[in-house]
Formats: sequence, C-alpha cells, structure tokens
Amino acid sequence: MRWLMLYARSRQVPTSAAAVTLIALVVWAFNRGGGTGAADAADSINPVAYFVLAAGVAAGSVGLGGQDPALDRTAAIRWAPRRAAHALLIGAVAGAALLAVQAVGPKFAPTEVVVRDSAGLVGLAGLGVVLCGAHLAWTLPTGWLAITVLVPPMPPNVVGKSLGWMVYPAGTEASTWAAVALLVTGAGAYALAGPRR
Repeated sequence: MRWLMLYARSRQVPTSAAAVTLIALVVWAFNRGGGTGAADAADSINPVAYFVLAAGVAAGSVGLGGQDPALDRTAAIRWAPRRAAHALLIGAVAGAALLAVQAVGPKFAPTEVVVRDSAGLVGLAGLGVVLCGAHLAWTLPTGWLAITVLVPPMPPNVVGKSLGWMVYPAGTEASTWAAVALLVTGAGAYALAGPRR
C-alpha cells in the first residue's frame, strides 16, 4: 500500500483530485437552482458537460508522467498496467464528478454520453502525453473540445459524427466507436510507451 501512496504523490493525484472536486463544486454552485443550466430534454446535451469533462481530464492528465522520466524507465516494476489503470481512473473520476453533480442538481447529459466523452478525452490525454509530454498532455483534449465547440458542425454523416463525437447524442454509433478508438489508441500508447521525455 505504501507504493500506491508514493505513486499518487509523485503523480500529483491529490492536487488533481482537488481540482476535479473544485470544478464539480463550482458547476454545482452555479446550477443548483436547476432549470437554466440543465439540458432541456432527457437525451439532449448541455455544453457545460463537455467543459466539465475536459477540465477534469486536463486536471488529471498532468500526473501522467513522473518527476524523472529516466527513473521511471529504469524502475524494476511493470509500468504498463499502472499507466493504463491511471489513465482509465482519470476518465472514471472526471465522469463520476459530472454524474455526482447531476445526481444533486440539473442533468447536463445522459450517462452514456458522459461515459463516451470521458473515455474519448482520456484517449486524447494519453496521446497528448506520448506526443507532447506530461506537462502538455492537456492540450489534445482541450484542443479537441475547442475545435468541436467553435468550428461549425460538419455534415451528419459517418465522418462528421466520428470527428464531432463529443456533441452527438447517446446511441450515435459512429461517435461511440470514435471515442472507443481514441481510448484504446491513446491509453494503449501511453501504457506501452509512457510519457515523452
């Protein structure tokens, strides 16, 4: 159990957890009256959901690399399972934070969308840490969110639904498969290769 505590401290897990908690509390505080921030229909998605998930994943992604990458690479432990678990835990915590806010306040997005979007964002964070390093791992999920929200929507064909996977409603197959592909590719690359030096 001691190794888990040391790992969590070296990966800034307490700070990341505090940031995710703060994000959830702020969203809850601004929307506790209900109505204004909530999604109108049961299957609609309020853009607040995208921002909460992206902020949660970005907060957790800074801990995907240690203080000394060379030391991590020479350690006599199997890093791949730990890295994969860490990446998946970031997505689970970000999604759980949004679902907790929804449990006591307005509903921003269906659970399926929360799971899909947090999975895709974690995959992007995994790719970000492999390509850019842990200190810039947040750039891919944040950049994808910015492009998705600011660029006019693409035609609702398979390509458009795949590239704009974050904003499509639950049950959109192309969006779900795009998020799964990002998760498998990003988390797999991070688990096997580790952070960029």
